[in-house]
Amino acid sequence: MEFDVMTRATTWDHVSVLARRVEAAGFSGMLFTEGHQVPWMNIAAAALAAPSLHFSTGIALAFPRSPMITAEIAWELAQNTRGRFRLGLGSQVKAHITKRYASTFDKPAPQMKDYVQAVKACLSAFRREGPLQHDGPYYKLSLLTEQWTPSRHEHEDVKVDISAVGPIMVRVAGEVADGVHVHPMHSMHYIKNRLLPGLAEGAARAGRDVAMIDKIIPVIVAAGNTPEERTMPIREAKTTLAFYGATPNYAFQFDDLGYHGLRDQLRDCLKSGDTARSDALITEDILDQFAVVARWDDVADRMIERYKGIASRLVIYLASHWREVDPKTLERWGEVARAVRQAG
Repeated sequence: MEFDVMTRATTWDHVSVLARRVEAAGFSGMLFTEGHQVPWMNIAAAALAAPSLHFSTGIALAFPRSPMITAEIAWELAQNTRGRFRLGLGSQVKAHITKRYASTFDKPAPQMKDYVQAVKACLSAFRREGPLQHDGPYYKLSLLTEQWTPSRHEHEDVKVDISAVGPIMVRVAGEVADGVHVHPMHSMHYIKNRLLPGLAEGAARAGRDVAMIDKIIPVIVAAGNTPEERTMPIREAKTTLAFYGATPNYAFQFDDLGYHGLRDQLRDCLKSGDTARSDALITEDILDQFAVVARWDDVADRMIERYKGIASRLVIYLASHWREVDPKTLERWGEVARAVRQAG
C-alpha cells in the first residue's frame, strides 16, 4: 500500500514547502482536492519541489470542464511528473455544478460514465491509436487534427479514477475507471458489503478484471499517546463524521450498521449549530467504525489490519494545515507512512 497526504490547493510557496516536508518524511505522495482553487498549478509547484512524490487529484471536478481540456491537463502533468500523476474525477452536487459553474448536471452516474469514456477517447487519440471519435449521450468528440494533438511522451498510460459512494456510481467505477476514490466517511462493513461487490458487478458488465481497479482510500485518524493528546483529533473526527453523516448521500451507512435515525438527528444539529449534541451522537462505537483512534505506535498496525489486501493507496484525511505541523508530529506520521508502505 502507498501512503499519501490529502491537501487543498494553497499558494505555490506553501505547497512547495509542504511537498518537501512530505517527501522527506517518507510519504508516497500528495492528493489534491478541488475547492476554492483548481489543483493543477499546485501539483506543478509541488512536483518541482519534490520530484519523487506521486500526485493525484481526489477529486477534480469533471462536469464543468470539457473532457478534452481535462485530458490535455492530465497528459501534461503525466509527462512532467514522469508518470507520477493520476487523474481523479468527481461529480460534485447539482447546485454547485449548475449555479456555481453554470454547467450541465443531469443523471450523475451515466454522465460520469460518458465523461470518463470521453476523456479516455482523448487520451487514446493523443497516443495516436486512432482518430478521435466519441459519440456518447452527453459528450461528442470527433475533431482533432495533428496540429492540435499534444506531443507524445514516455508516460502515456494516464490512470483515470472516479469518486463513488452510492451503488450506481460504484458500478460505473467498476465499468470504466482505473481506480475508485472511496469517501472518507466509510466503515469496513461498507467497503466489504457494498463497495467491493459493486465494483465487481460493474467490472463483470464490462468484461474487466476487478482486481485491476485501484482502491484509493482516505482515512480519518485520531492519533495520540494519551487521552489528552487524542482529545482534539477525536473532536475533529466527530465533526467530520457529523457533517457528512447529516447528508443523505452518505448516511445510509448508519442504517447499515443499525444506527437508524442518526442522520436526521445530525441534520437537526447541523441546522441549529448544536455541535455539543452532534459530538455526543457520534459515540465511541460509531467513531471506531469510521475512524482509526489509536496511540501513535499502533496507528500503522491498525491501518494495515483494516486495509491490507484492499487499498492500493491510503490517504490521510485532511491535511491542508500540515505546512504548520511541528516536525515531531510530522516525523510520527512519517513513521506510520513508512510502516504502511513496507507492509505491502
